Amino acid sequence: MSADISPSEYVAFKEFLQDACGILLGDNKQYLVKSRLRKIMEEHRLGSLGELVTRLRTSPRGLREVVIDAMTTNETLWFRDTHPFRILSEKILPEFAERKSQQPLRIWSAACSTGQEPYSISMVIDEFRRTRPGRLRSDIKIIATDISRTVLENARQGKYEMLAIGRGLSAERQKLYFDTVADGSWQVKPAIRQAVEFRELNLLERYMLGKFDIVFCRNVLIYFSAELKRDILTRMHQTLNPGGYLILGASESLNGLPDKYEMVQCNPGIIYRAK
Repeated sequence: MSADISPSEYVAFKEFLQDACGILLGDNKQYLVKSRLRKIMEEHRLGSLGELVTRLRTSPRGLREVVIDAMTTNETLWFRDTHPFRILSEKILPEFAERKSQQPLRIWSAACSTGQEPYSISMVIDEFRRTRPGRLRSDIKIIATDISRTVLENARQGKYEMLAIGRGLSAERQKLYFDTVADGSWQVKPAIRQAVEFRELNLLERYMLGKFDIVFCRNVLIYFSAELKRDILTRMHQTLNPGGYLILGASESLNGLPDKYEMVQCNPGIIYRAK
């Protein structure tokens, strides 16, 4: 890549990224773009960001996926922010247990990255069952989606290095829910993995996932424009059953859409109930 990115090249790349996956790059992020794309550009022998954008407009899907993957922040950890999982355990799951629904509970973990969130959800459900046996149906399903095939492949394996295991996971949960692997990594036990189905999904595209009782969409909307956020949240509402819950990230809020969602204060934490 050339030493400098021209303003026109940067604008063209910003437009590609927003059109492809919704990520809205701020101004003066040229260094971030160069650092994340340098290896890709060297492999494809591209001398400038402008050449890359031209190639992306005509290239097969593979290069687009690699670039989007490089620009996507896949930062995550176990039981991130803590309170959403406490709310799930202490409020939402007891509510659904009381309903005694004839339909299985379905949960969507959107932008699941390398799988820590959906597996954390699966562990919470298992803990609920252990303390209140027979209260929940056995056929609960967690659908976990992400735009990146690479992170989904890693998530399906459920294998993590010790450094990743230590980020938010207690020693008790590690012992209960993980097996050691010959290469020194740790793997989520089969019973927890089997509750999660991973699928590739771009949040800008049509959702063909069915209906859900709970949607986790955390720490991803911050990368989208206000217009895209509203569009995504409107379409997520269409996937939620009446009375279902939307759980956003700690730094995210639901501005507008009062006809679709009702705020629920949980102290600490806020979730949103679908009308």
